[in-house]
Amino acid sequence: MKVARVKRHKRIRKKITGTKERPRLSVYRSLKNMYAQLIDDENNVTMLTCSTQQKELKEKAKANNMNAAALLGELIAKGAKDKGIETVVFDRGGYLYHGRIKAVAEAARKGGLKF
Repeated sequence: MKVARVKRHKRIRKKITGTKERPRLSVYRSLKNMYAQLIDDENNVTMLTCSTQQKELKEKAKANNMNAAALLGELIAKGAKDKGIETVVFDRGGYLYHGRIKAVAEAARKGGLKF
């Protein structure tokens, strides 16, 4: 399963790059937590990072469920707005657009990010 996901992610990354004006929103899902980053690939800089291990999210929801994924999406959207970022390129990391990955994306859109 992991090999297939990595192959999908490499195939996706050939086509997707982030810039300073339109960074790449990369999502990683582990068994216990989720992580989201805004990445500027031109300068190789991570502009913003959020995870379900952060204090604000740990108190509100269990780290590996849909509620936590939605809160993560809202948090990354809020952080992006604070930095003046309105549009992003979504990198699902080779995962299927389903479940927790979809919840992060929809919550980020709801928070004001445009994909």
